[in-house]
Amino acid sequence: MSGSASVLYILDLKGKPLISRNYRGDIPNNIIEKFRKRVVKEENESNIRPVFEDSGYSFFHVKHRNLFFVMVSKQNANAMMVLSFLLNVINVFKHYFREVEEESIKDNFVVVYELLDEMMDFGYPQSTEPKILQEFIKVESHKLQIDKKISEALGVGLGGNQFNISTLANSFSQLVVQLAEGAVQQVTNAEPSDNLSKVTVPKEFTANISWRPANIVHKKNECFLDVVESVNVLLSPSGSTLRSEILGVLKMRTFLTGMPELKLGLNDKVLFENLGRTTKGRAVELEDVKFHQCVRLNRFEQERTISFVPPDGEFDLMSYRLNTKVKALVMVDMESELHSESRIAYKVTAKSQFKRRSTANNVDIFIPVPRDSDTPTFTTSMGSAEYAPEHDAIKWTIKQFQGGKEYTMKCQVNLPSTTNGSTQYAEVKKRPVKVQFEIPYFTVSGLQVRYLKIMDKSGYQGLPWVRYITQSGEYSVRHN
Repeated sequence: MSGSASVLYILDLKGKPLISRNYRGDIPNNIIEKFRKRVVKEENESNIRPVFEDSGYSFFHVKHRNLFFVMVSKQNANAMMVLSFLLNVINVFKHYFREVEEESIKDNFVVVYELLDEMMDFGYPQSTEPKILQEFIKVESHKLQIDKKISEALGVGLGGNQFNISTLANSFSQLVVQLAEGAVQQVTNAEPSDNLSKVTVPKEFTANISWRPANIVHKKNECFLDVVESVNVLLSPSGSTLRSEILGVLKMRTFLTGMPELKLGLNDKVLFENLGRTTKGRAVELEDVKFHQCVRLNRFEQERTISFVPPDGEFDLMSYRLNTKVKALVMVDMESELHSESRIAYKVTAKSQFKRRSTANNVDIFIPVPRDSDTPTFTTSMGSAEYAPEHDAIKWTIKQFQGGKEYTMKCQVNLPSTTNGSTQYAEVKKRPVKVQFEIPYFTVSGLQVRYLKIMDKSGYQGLPWVRYITQSGEYSVRHN
């Protein structure tokens, strides 16, 4: 087995430790100073590496919002294992606290330490499945409650009786004596084997299926599968594709009773080639496939079928990437002109280039303008426009953009008198137009779910639901 990690830190943006958990005790307390010098105080981000070695110690870190998650090892630890563990820690915190940031860590530090103790033991990862951890680490169990004995001794029970200082002191002394005597008597009467018999390891930690508790019951057995594809595209002014890729995720929400087994079939090109079959539709060759731990990898490698016992609730079953040429889904043509060094006029034309039966929702087009632009005016044939100073752009919003349609927007912005209009205009022309959108019931890659079967020993009929969504990732259009 590869070397283990020694200590985990959660730092703020200044490098101040919020949480530290030393699992092995072989790392000096001031080791985090080396991380501050190499990462926190480094002004050039290109010099920052997620993994580096300093003075015989290995550092691994992941930045999430305003936090650094850092692990340090004195041994030859597996870098991918440590980084994967840190990402799983963040995912677990999301399930518990929703938002993982400095305030949520401070407000829930007791739960954070409990989770870290369960997720790693002596530097080796244990269970990082949120559903299993929630079975015995419950946020609700950490509420402060007044014990009945204490309230009775203090005279502040349900009757709300008054008490003075002397009464409080006597009652508290009697309570301490009673508790001490009771504890001694309990230890004296207990047999040595009693305490040992009560120490049990959670079944989910040692079970073959550690990500799903047993005896789950749902009144209605349903399974929802979303095929979500994000399109990263860089287009030239003429509309040709300069760079493109598709990042896909299969998101699932399962509400199934018992321990069902699911089988998922896709229009996988490798599967059809292995079977010597041809398909009428398009077959997709998936790249960089990553599965949830519930998927049986041996069966996928041999039969190219995705078979698994799912966790209960929401999870990402699979992610993939397609390095393929993607045609423009939304093309934006922009014409601009500088007037008398003080005003820029724009004419923007947006055209949807997907099928008419599809509709893009919540389309946002960001047209770059100079910083500190003043008194913008807009005219649109569809949707609305506004100045978005946080993006240094004009935001043109079209709620529903049907396929094969074309709309225009005209706007003017005034430039500050203290700036050089020609210089700012030249800088703006270098910035691309950004587009955001979402197209339901549509996939760019052509990936299709051929079947989704739900099988359980009890024989109940589960209802599978499948939905397709295409959304923009880094979608940019050059105009110069």
